[in-house]
Amino acid sequence: MPSTFRIPRATITGLYGRVLSAYARRTYGQVPDNAYVLWHHRPVLKAVLGFEQKVAKWDRLDPTLKSYAQLASAGVIGCSWCLDFGYFLAHDEGLDLAKVREVPRWRESDVFTPLEREVLAYAEAMSHTPLTVTDEMVDRLVDQLGAEAVVELTQMIALENMRSRFNSAAGLQSQGYSDVCELPLASVSAGSTSEVS
Repeated sequence: MPSTFRIPRATITGLYGRVLSAYARRTYGQVPDNAYVLWHHRPVLKAVLGFEQKVAKWDRLDPTLKSYAQLASAGVIGCSWCLDFGYFLAHDEGLDLAKVREVPRWRESDVFTPLEREVLAYAEAMSHTPLTVTDEMVDRLVDQLGAEAVVELTQMIALENMRSRFNSAAGLQSQGYSDVCELPLASVSAGSTSEVS
């Protein structure tokens, strides 16, 4: 389903626009729909891109756990654009797609380790409104990952909440990024719940 662009799709112009579009096409194959929305306010666009460049350098958390957490968060919020793009990034980073595709229905799947399941539960708990995070949940993660990694995990989930809520509010839908992947994302079964167990 194409994006509805609740915030009108801007025309990307000028030298900066050409550079941005060329980089996006070279890196992702197309210009992300959120760039057309953010283009309306270039200082916001530049701040978001600058922050994302810094985030890409964080390295205290295993990339697989980071990917699972972001996909789980996007799933709770219901951002099909973020799920699509997140799956594409996981493919691009060489992660196990057979596992990544199971994130939307991780509770019913048997492919995840106990630690991965705790990360997924934490991502969902942080993405509910109101939050459903517990002291015990955080304590278990700190014990297994260390405080630095849990800080990074928490910030990555918070960032995915920002991304997913922005993209969903702007009317952005799956853009076909995950079409390059050999397996589609699994869908959540009708009888499953998004509540943290």
